[in-house]
Amino acid sequence: MNYLFKSIYVLFAFALFLPHSALAEEPDTPVLKLESGLPERVATQHADDSLTLAEAENIAVKDNTGLASMASRATAISQIPPQVGTLPDPYLSFDAMNLPVDTFSTTQENMTQLKVGLSQEIPFPGKLKAREEAAQFEAEAASYDVVETRLRLIRNVDISWWNIFYLDRALEIVKRNQALLRQFIRIAETKYKVGEGLQQDVLLAQVELSKLLDVEIQLVGARKNTESGLNKLLNRPTHLAIRLPDNVQEVLPQIPAETELHQIALESRPLLASQDELIKAARKRVDLAELDYYPDFKLGGAWGSRSGVNPANRQSRPDFASVGISLNLPIFTATKQDRALDQQKANVAKEEFTLQDTTEAVWSEASVARSDFIKTRDQASLFKRGIIPQASQTVASMLAGYQVNKVDFLNLVSSQITLYNYETLYWKALTGARQSLARLEAAIGKKISKETEHE
Repeated sequence: MNYLFKSIYVLFAFALFLPHSALAEEPDTPVLKLESGLPERVATQHADDSLTLAEAENIAVKDNTGLASMASRATAISQIPPQVGTLPDPYLSFDAMNLPVDTFSTTQENMTQLKVGLSQEIPFPGKLKAREEAAQFEAEAASYDVVETRLRLIRNVDISWWNIFYLDRALEIVKRNQALLRQFIRIAETKYKVGEGLQQDVLLAQVELSKLLDVEIQLVGARKNTESGLNKLLNRPTHLAIRLPDNVQEVLPQIPAETELHQIALESRPLLASQDELIKAARKRVDLAELDYYPDFKLGGAWGSRSGVNPANRQSRPDFASVGISLNLPIFTATKQDRALDQQKANVAKEEFTLQDTTEAVWSEASVARSDFIKTRDQASLFKRGIIPQASQTVASMLAGYQVNKVDFLNLVSSQITLYNYETLYWKALTGARQSLARLEAAIGKKISKETEHE
């Protein structure tokens, strides 16, 4: 903030050296005060109601309905493998066989019986395991989808949070510059009244002040829209006010080389892991399709109870016991099994191509985010260490020149507006770097924590 204090100091000194006659004629003329250039956030930087970035991420992970929906989906899919890996339910049957239709008596005819049976379908060995493993791979893919959704949610929360932070800083700068321009106007009016200034200087400053008021209106509207979006991600009422901390860590982390980022993405990005699980599931379904060339079995047993006696020996009729085995005959292989096998092989190829395409997209996403991060990081460093101090010195020089009527008011106001623009661009670059970092971490699926001297 040294450049800002220098500017205010020169303004303060300039006000003190105004002609005494001017001060006498205008006793209410305001004197520039040092505190007008201090950031307004200093007075409230220790408030307890601010929402930190970490808190916003935690709330989103806990309460976001989209993430909860994906988690419920993964839970539902995880229940499938035990189902498909279990034998089909057995059949219990009850039959009344060979009943005479004239009397419906169970004792009249020798072959009449009341039968109870039990049968069980048994797939060809290996089919149940293949079905279960394929479903298990799909369940694993669903669990990775939850992690992927969480990564994207955190990325979106970070971007919105940093957007609001930037808008807050831009509003602070606008308000500080509004205060300075108001004092410029009063000084220009004072000089005009004592015959040392021009009326057009007053009008010019008023126009620039009106422009800043318009900028403030736009920033307030943009902040409200971004605030609503962040509240939605946090599953909170969209009208709820959000207050952010006034100060953040301006040191930016060091990021690995592009090729290293690509390798990290291969190992850590859940989107790629999910697609890999889908490939495994597709390959297992190829195995299952090959097993469908073999028959399934059905085992059954029954007990037939007979009533009455045999006419020949007058003895009770014995009961009947039955056992049996049946199997399906896969004889239509050309139009069924062959086509099913080709279908599953095509699915494997599709999933493999999808993985390749997704990998390239992830690498591109990481490369673009890395490039954007480096660009905005370097811009922020340039603004903070070079451009803003130089612009601040220019404003101080202009103020000194204006004091002795060697610099016109237009150049003075222009230099102050330029400084305002550079201060705004610094915060835009810094928050842009943080947003690019959020995109990069989401792209590679891993946090980057190493810090450097970049500020």
